[in-house]
Order: sequence, then structure tokens, then C-alpha cells
Amino acid sequence: MAQLVLGIASSHAPQLEMPPDTWRAYGDRARTQAQHWFAGNTYSFGELAELRASEHLEKECTDEKFATRWNASQQAITHLGQTLHEVDPDVCLILGDDQMESFNDENMPSFCIYYGEHVDDAPSSHGFRSTYSDPAFANAPGERVAHPTSASLGKHLIESLIRNEFDVARSNKLPIGRGEGTIGHAFFYVYRRLMDNRVTPNVPVLVNTYYPPNAPTAKRCYKFGQALRQAIEEWDSDQRVGVFASGGLSHTVIEEELDARIIDGLRHDDLGKLTDYPDQRFRGGTSEIKNWVALAGVMSGTGLSMDMVDYVPCYRTRAGNGCGIPFATWQ
Repeated sequence: MAQLVLGIASSHAPQLEMPPDTWRAYGDRARTQAQHWFAGNTYSFGELAELRASEHLEKECTDEKFATRWNASQQAITHLGQTLHEVDPDVCLILGDDQMESFNDENMPSFCIYYGEHVDDAPSSHGFRSTYSDPAFANAPGERVAHPTSASLGKHLIESLIRNEFDVARSNKLPIGRGEGTIGHAFFYVYRRLMDNRVTPNVPVLVNTYYPPNAPTAKRCYKFGQALRQAIEEWDSDQRVGVFASGGLSHTVIEEELDARIIDGLRHDDLGKLTDYPDQRFRGGTSEIKNWVALAGVMSGTGLSMDMVDYVPCYRTRAGNGCGIPFATWQ
């Protein structure tokens, strides 16, 4: 039977490929955005800045702190990549959210298992990532490339999840979508930054964290993770399996208190701290916490131990815009 040998979780925040001297300009975009999710409610930039004025978050937006947090994040990415190289699993699952890069409102599955024979990645030629990113850190391929997948594991996962009453969607060819049939950024971040484009055969698991009304709750994501673990352990294979969660934690407005509670829940496999929230708390980027919650479900009961490599609150405005950037391993 297959063996679970590794869990890795990482933010895929744009700031991870944007050098610190661009953070202020990137943060200025927030002033023109109409809606900012924070603690389950929406605010204009001015309302949010006023609400959080007593926190004096302007002190978090200095050039010195930008540089310190950039360096800490890059060191953590290097650590995750080295851990992956050392453990060297035969195959991986990647839990990530698709932000209308493949699916859209015409068809938006809650959970989708990709089981094609390969998956394509291509450099992006538009959007803010291109505007502010340093190509040396983005590490995009020079042209469209096909990465190896594990269609056999993908098919097994689909069959096992259906038996366990998860009515998952399946895809062996990604829709054209905004990504023109290529995989979205939650996944290519793992390929480019953690695998350095030397991609381990993998199964993309697309979780709709972003888009109500069929976004699964955090509790459902945890149970989904448990069902994935059962499927992996029952797979008739001698392969060693690693599982990734891509995204999170709170953003595009940082909520450090929420992040701290989630991290404590991850450390102690505390279901209440991971899932005991109205779903309204998980909107926008903060919804990607659910990928970590699903990974917690996978890791529960495996005996693998969590190491919280780092948590880096990368603020970029006085209203608290930014990313609570986490990195963790289970070994």
C-alpha cells in the first residue's frame, strides 16, 4: 500500500515574487479597490483604515520591515524546497484553489480531481504579477510546458471519494478558461518555486474556496482531507506520497489573530480551532485557509509531526492590506 511521507503547506502570495521595493506601489492598488473583506465584513479602503487606525499599521510598512519580511519568506521557500528534495516522494497531491483561471460560473465544482496524463504550465503575459514581479523569483517557464501527473492515483482518488460519499468533479483536460487550458497559480507556484520546475508526478486537487454559493465549509474541507488520506492509504501501490496545500493564510487584509488560532489548530489537530467559524469569515484570499484545513485532515492520524517553519505578516498598507504568509511541513 502507498505511504504518506510528507506534508508541505505554503502561501503562494504575489509578494513572494515581488521584491520589497515594489510592495508600496503594489499596496497602492488597494486604495482604488471598492471592497475589502475583513473579519467577515466588507469595507472601503477609507473605512478599513479608520477601523484599524488604533493598530498603527503604518509602522509595519517601512522599507526596513519590507526587506526583513521578504528575506524571511525567501529563506522559508528555500527550506521547503530542500525538505521536498530530501524526502523525495514518488508522487504528490496538491490542494489549491482555482481563481477562475480554469473554471467559471458556467461550471464551478466544489472539489475537482484532475487525472489527465499531464498538466500544462505557461508564463503569464498580463496582470499585476507581470507588472511587479521579478522574473528571477517568479521562475516561470520560458514557454508552455507539460508537467508529469499521476493519472492512476487521480483515478483511484476519484473512485475512493465517490465510495465515501464525496461527489467530486473530475477533469482529464482543463477547460480553456482564462488560463487557456493551463494550470492556475496555486499549482504553478508549487511547480516553479518549490519544485524549481523539476516537477514530481502529481495530482492537482482543485478546491473552490473562493466562490459562493457552493464553496465547501472548513469542516467539509477537513473531512475531505480525511477521505483523501484514507484513499492514499488504500492505494494498491508501493509509492511514497507527499501532499501540498497552496495558499493562505489571511489576505488580502491580514488578520493575525485569526491566523494564530488557525496555526494553533494545525499544531494540535484541534478541529474547533480549524473549523468553528461562520463561513463568512472565509472570503476572498482568506478562504485559502481551507486548503490548509484540508491538509490537516490528510495529516490527522498519520503520526507525521508539524513544523511551523515561519509565519510572516507582509503588510503593504496602513489599512492592513497584505498577506499573512505561512510555511509549514509535516514529517
